[in-house]
Amino acid sequence: MKRIGFLALLSLCAGSALADKVVNIGFSGPLSGGAAAYGKDTLSGLQMAVDTLNKSGGIKVGNDKVTFKVVSLDDRYLPNETATNVKRLTGQDIQFIFVPHAGGIQAVQPLAIRDPEFLLVAYSSEPKILAANNPLTFMLPPRYDNYAQPFVATEMKTFGKKLALVGTSSAYGKQWADLIESEWKKQGGTVGRDNAVDYNTTVDFSAAVTKALSEKPDVLFIGGPSQPTALVIKAAREQGFKGGFIVMDQAKFEQMETVIPKNYLDGSVGVLPTRDFPGTQSFVVQYQRAYKKIPTSEAGLNYMGMNVLAKAMELAGTTSDPRKVRAQLDAAAKALPQSKTVYKVFGVTPQATWTPSS
Repeated sequence: MKRIGFLALLSLCAGSALADKVVNIGFSGPLSGGAAAYGKDTLSGLQMAVDTLNKSGGIKVGNDKVTFKVVSLDDRYLPNETATNVKRLTGQDIQFIFVPHAGGIQAVQPLAIRDPEFLLVAYSSEPKILAANNPLTFMLPPRYDNYAQPFVATEMKTFGKKLALVGTSSAYGKQWADLIESEWKKQGGTVGRDNAVDYNTTVDFSAAVTKALSEKPDVLFIGGPSQPTALVIKAAREQGFKGGFIVMDQAKFEQMETVIPKNYLDGSVGVLPTRDFPGTQSFVVQYQRAYKKIPTSEAGLNYMGMNVLAKAMELAGTTSDPRKVRAQLDAAAKALPQSKTVYKVFGVTPQATWTPSS
């Protein structure tokens, strides 16, 4: 009897050493309201990465075979709700959380380094996220202040020196507007009054556009989620505006051209569509097959970010220590196989954002 019991104990120990482990990945973003399409695009990239990892058998961390599950919560693009959601997620012992908007990210950065700690995967190009020097943040997109000088120079040279502002009234939109206004003046242009409007709740943008056009601008600064941004362009073109648009990076041309005539976008500057980056064709095909829609950088960068995170867990030998995982992000990005690479990068900086390829 003693021998049988001893053999049974050995069997149980061996079974636990080889047991599967499920690691929950948190997400808090807008899944309802005016920014819902944007939030769902970020979530779809994360979910596609998790599905692909799980389908291939997951990853091996120590003696564990690890698979993943996404736990997503709707914050309606409201930073206070992001904070509430993050507390709910960490209360479930979730230590890796994706947040796709600047207001929410900045609201929860201080929480990341409290007990319980978590790694905040930040999908926003707001430079203040990096300026916080938070040791548990991983920022996915390039910082947007790199866009201001070339965007302004291109539009001013093509259309003229008078700018009007019709961006979204979110914190992120205001920060973008301040940057463009400052750069526009720096390059010798003049700026009219700010006609910012809430892109998440507004349905008819005609009044805001009319106010902006009453100053007879050469260029409009616009932007927020893609669909309402397209409606701003539509209102401007239908009111006879022939000038150019500086488009905030949140709005994507490949999505806007499904809402309005493509020629309405002529004379605009913004971020390059994902399909036009070299080497993205395989990802585009896989994503369209899975989700029946056009992939943007929201999907692409979150897909790649999750794959880098999983690889960092392998290299760190842990799924429960977010600091050790963060320390392996650079090595993980460099070791990421081509099949999981959407955009070419050199690695991850010490501040934990991408180092893009030249």
